[in-house]
Amino acid sequence: MTINFFNRSRSYDATRRAVRFWGYDRSMECSFFVTADALKQIQPDLQSDAVDLLRAFDINHDRIYAIAAKIYARGPRGSYDLNAADV
Repeated sequence: MTINFFNRSRSYDATRRAVRFWGYDRSMECSFFVTADALKQIQPDLQSDAVDLLRAFDINHDRIYAIAAKIYARGPRGSYDLNAADV
């Protein structure tokens, strides 16, 4: 199972307190969420507002995509959550 992250779109989901992004396995689109707590693990000086969370995602997207690929390889799900324990 190979996942690609060629779409650089991302958005902040206030309900989940997470940044949502998408990966693609051939023609199948998969939703990923990286929580605010996970982003704070990656970037400890991070503020909790949406702008800073999106900025932290953008700065660290390569690391986040690598983590997301490992989580995706564990098996199919409706969506994939990256939590503090994953980083």
